[in-house]
Amino acid sequence: MPILVFPRIPPFTDRRRSLSLTPLRCSPETVKFSTSNAGKLTDAAVLWYKSDLRVDDHPGLVAASKHTTVLPLYVFDHRLLRGFNEEMLELLLFAVKDLRSSLKGLGANLIIRFGRSEYVIQDLVKEVRAANIYTQEEVEYDSRLVVDKVKENLGDLFFEKERPEISLWSTPFYDMKNMKELPLSYDEFQRLKLHVNSPLSAPNLPGVVADFAWGPEPTLDDLKEFIEESPYKLKDSWSLIKNTSAEYVLQNDRILMSDGVTNSQSNLNSIGSQIKKKRLKKSAFVTKQGIFVGGGTSDVLNALGAYLRYFEGTARDDWQELHERLRMAESREGASFGLLFGPVLQLGVVSRRRVYNEAIQYEKDRNGGFLSPFGYSSFTIASVADHVCSREWYRLLASRSQVDSTKRYSTRYWRWKGHLIQYTVMGCEGPAILLVHGFGAFLEHYRDNVIDLVEGSNRVWAITLLGFGRSEKPNVVYTELMWAELIRSFIIDVVGEPVHLVGNSFGGYFVSIVAGLWPALARSLVLLNSAGHYIPGYSSVPPFKERKSTGIAWLGARGLSFYLRLSFRNLVKRCYPTKTDRADEGLLNEMVRASYDPGVLVVLESIFTFDPSIPLNYLLKGFKERVLVIQGMKDPISDSKTKISVIKKHFKDIAFKELDAGHCPHDEVPEEVNAIIREWVVNIEGRPEKLEESAEEGRRVASA
Repeated sequence: MPILVFPRIPPFTDRRRSLSLTPLRCSPETVKFSTSNAGKLTDAAVLWYKSDLRVDDHPGLVAASKHTTVLPLYVFDHRLLRGFNEEMLELLLFAVKDLRSSLKGLGANLIIRFGRSEYVIQDLVKEVRAANIYTQEEVEYDSRLVVDKVKENLGDLFFEKERPEISLWSTPFYDMKNMKELPLSYDEFQRLKLHVNSPLSAPNLPGVVADFAWGPEPTLDDLKEFIEESPYKLKDSWSLIKNTSAEYVLQNDRILMSDGVTNSQSNLNSIGSQIKKKRLKKSAFVTKQGIFVGGGTSDVLNALGAYLRYFEGTARDDWQELHERLRMAESREGASFGLLFGPVLQLGVVSRRRVYNEAIQYEKDRNGGFLSPFGYSSFTIASVADHVCSREWYRLLASRSQVDSTKRYSTRYWRWKGHLIQYTVMGCEGPAILLVHGFGAFLEHYRDNVIDLVEGSNRVWAITLLGFGRSEKPNVVYTELMWAELIRSFIIDVVGEPVHLVGNSFGGYFVSIVAGLWPALARSLVLLNSAGHYIPGYSSVPPFKERKSTGIAWLGARGLSFYLRLSFRNLVKRCYPTKTDRADEGLLNEMVRASYDPGVLVVLESIFTFDPSIPLNYLLKGFKERVLVIQGMKDPISDSKTKISVIKKHFKDIAFKELDAGHCPHDEVPEEVNAIIREWVVNIEGRPEKLEESAEEGRRVASA
């Protein structure tokens, strides 16, 4: 049970106080808090809950239970709720309500507050003179910032020369003593054959502190009102962009049905009506939309039991309902678990260890107490075990990056739809540039571009897309529209302003989709040997095609993986025809490392379903004189000469630069590409009429 202690924190002098949504009321079960040691630290401990909303398998609660007084706390903090849609807010409220009930069952209660966590905790520590504050260790950058703010504020507190200590805890899947010793290859990690730690039982807690304002449980309307006051609230036009799917935007250019609803919309409405029609009193789907499993820990574990026992007959209505949802969510084998249970795992209503333990125990029950060396006996057990083990691996990778001092620049993690996404950012002023890599690459593919572009007075972000590098590789159906939606959300949630989009290979096609569907997010585009085609006169959008995994894609991905591991070094070097030494061991080794990550075969399947049928010129038609094509003319993958010839003849508004390089000119000749991009950004920023055209086009699309 690792607990990291931070006894000394630098001072933080901002004195804004915490907010309260509604007047606080005292719990009826109250007695006086002792003041016999006024001025000194007491043995009280504050347990600060964030994304660990449970009492089961909770190392922080076990550690806090050793104190004479335990004060569990949940703070509704705008920064920690960023990105939560209404359904996630509902799931959060159900979880908080169950957490309070569970704590009361252990002899405690839950303090509920609204505001900035650092001020809430500082005030609480001063009031009860708590010696210790326990909270879960975080890997997401925004959450880590909030924890750091709490540490800074606690540094101001002195109790007769004593300071309170903040202790970070985790729920380790494996017994890893030192994160620096974590093998970066999942293949090497598996060879360690580490034992999965058993989950902890909830401890008994000392009695509640009385005469204390515990705080009321808010309603959904209360919480929505609080969110409306958030300084991080998106402006209406960007909120609409973020909540509109790529497919829905494309529907505007398709022929509408007589009733004004497209086929795909009808399918979505049909699913929604089925969900509403079959809601049960004991349903595991507790929110209004009813898409995800929700409730408290026991509710989720009951739903997990139903999921695992999919192949067993049952007369229980709630289990039958979950089995039907499983079938609806199974876009590919095993994908349903992550879709249905992902949000409650993100909120920490159950721990990954507990979920894994339940799956393995059920497998043993099916097999007379034994585990087969040849795999699990049902796809539901495999889905559960694979999902939580995969999530734990990527959490370990993210934690490892926090202590890695070998990188040229620090990396951060952002969560998108529950998945960890790696990125980096540099620069303090100037225009915003976002660098997007191609298929099989990662943010380090821009290793010699980021710093140079920053030195040109720009702010630069580089992202590792879902399914690549050290970002998660979940069991989902990967499409070009999904990756475009990820980039869109990153611009809105992380960058926070329109950007100059730079994309290489497949990344060039992804950023073109972003610019074409949500032009308000892009100031200009730079395409580096981009995937996609230019088709003069093209004026329509292909019909919607539902993407599903096929047997051909399944076999193809495995064959491709085997082939790439044998020959990828030569393949990569071919993409650097003028400077093969640029395809060095650092780049190649990270590609090898990523090829062993859990979920990589699912990503490779997308190659066989990738659909670049919408031409680049159709996507970029609203970006007059704001598109730059940088083409390595020795590209072994595409016909660079034909592409440039078509641009010259038919698309006069698209600027282009021809370079003596291959498929990755930004990495093969970074000095040339950096100089071109810096000059391009300066020119675009110096033409306000073009940027106003972009803003106007964005407003037009947002209002459509």
